[in-house]
Parts: sequence; C-alpha cells; structure tokens
Amino acid sequence: MTEKLEWLIKIRIEKGFTQEQVADSTEIKRPYYTMIETGYRNPSVKVAKKIANVLGFNWTIFFATKGNEMLLSTK
Repeated sequence: MTEKLEWLIKIRIEKGFTQEQVADSTEIKRPYYTMIETGYRNPSVKVAKKIANVLGFNWTIFFATKGNEMLLSTK
C-alpha cells in the first residue's frame, strides 16, 4: 500500500508550482515526480535534495517518516 505525500502536495501548491514546473526545475520527468507525490516511488537523496531546494524545505523530511515507522515497529 502506498501513502500519498500530502505534505509535499501542500507545499508545492502553496508555493504556486505545478508538478511539471517542479519536475523541470529538478531535471526529472513529470511522471516520476507524480509517483513521488503519490507514494509509488521514493526519491533518491539527490532528487530529494533538488525537490527540497526548489520548494524550500529540509530534504530529510522525505526519509523521516519511514525511519520513525521502522523505529515504532521494532518496539
């Protein structure tokens, strides 16, 4: 099951970007960016940093939730 990255969608919309604009600015294809937003793909560190730079947030957010879920599942 995939989890849509609502926080990413919200930031993109608040900044006034389309998916196409973010993809172009980060030099990735729009379908790949869409798959990141919808949770079907995880960005590489390189791509996460590019997206975060364009949209103005800390790139580690992409990986924070997954890490916290792993910590919780081991308790």
